[in-house]
Formats: sequence, structure tokens, C-alpha cells
Amino acid sequence: MKKSPLKRIYAVLFKRFGQQHWWPGDSPFEIAVGAILTQNTNWQNVSRAIANLKKARVLQPERLLRLSPARTAGLIRPSGYFRLKTKRLRNFLSVLSARYGNDPARMKKVPLAALRPELLSINGIGPETADSMLLYAFDKPVFVVDAYTRRILSRHRLIPESASYADIQAFFMKGLCPNVRLFNEFHALIVRLGKEYCLKNNPRCGLCPLKNEK
Repeated sequence: MKKSPLKRIYAVLFKRFGQQHWWPGDSPFEIAVGAILTQNTNWQNVSRAIANLKKARVLQPERLLRLSPARTAGLIRPSGYFRLKTKRLRNFLSVLSARYGNDPARMKKVPLAALRPELLSINGIGPETADSMLLYAFDKPVFVVDAYTRRILSRHRLIPESASYADIQAFFMKGLCPNVRLFNEFHALIVRLGKEYCLKNNPRCGLCPLKNEK
């Protein structure tokens, strides 16, 4: 029986790149903060912002919420759009405080079907950010779709270029068993492929593992 395209892609990428150990973070809360800070920037910049928060000893829900917006913005400045991200971060922190007593573990216990709409209702948190939190911070079996995912699948003609976020996510959710570890690793491998081969400009198609599998 012919292997499904998604399972083939996963097998090829895992063979080439191995385990990615993503998302880096010492706690679910740190990962959730990182998901907000990584909007429209690269991880190196986010790492610097996270390091600032740790150095200031405010990378805890209650401490970060008590911090003034100006002070927060200064600490996360390396992540870019720091004033906007301060607002989005505080919106999330307010919900975490009011509904869960500043306890990410309580939020994690909420079923996926209820938690995803709640995260999406927070101003500044869109599908990709919400799903990153759900998968990486709260261990929910939901596939994260990003620009790399869209680019790679459309270039391999597995989805139309006009496919919506929901359409692409459904492609994965229907084609794979719902498994947190699988979704985590698969998304990380897609990001690795996108960064090294399936570039936005001047893609390295001739060297792409998906076209040169053995």
C-alpha cells in the first residue's frame, strides 16, 4: 500500500534531520510567552527577550502582570513590535489571572474544544499563536500551521495556494492520528526544511530532501 503523503514527508524529514527538541522553554508559561513574542520575528530575537525577562526575574504570571507596560516593553524590546506585544502579552496574562489564578496548570486541564476558542478570543492571539500555545505549552493535539507549512505544501502541490489556515490544519488533522509528540515533531521538521531549503526566495529545490529521498 502506498504511504500517505504526510507520513512520507514526516519519515523523510525525520531521517534527514532527526529529533528537533522544539519548543525550547523551561515551563509551559515560558513557552506561552514565547509564542506571543515570536510573532513577526525570528527565534533569536525572542530568545534575547526571554533572557531579559529571566534576568529581571519577572518570567512568572503574577510578576509579569504587575510590571508596568513601559518596563515590560523595555524588556521584550529585542522581539520587535514591543509595544504591541506588550499589550497582547498583558491581554493573555489578564485572562490567566482572572480565570485561572495565574496557574498555567489549571489552563492546561481545560479540554482542547473549549481552550482553543478561549485563546482565540484574547485580543492579539490568532490561530497560529493559539495553536502554538496549545501544542507546545499545554500538550493538546492540534497542528500548528505557519508560513513554512503553507509554502512547502503548496510547492509540492498538496494544497492550493489559496487554502485557508483551517483548510491546511484540517489536512494534517485528518491525515494523521491525533498525537501531541507527532504533531510537535512534524511541525518542527517542517520549520527546519523551510529555513534551510524551502526558502521564500531562491529556494534550494535541487537539494530538497523531499525530492532527493533514497
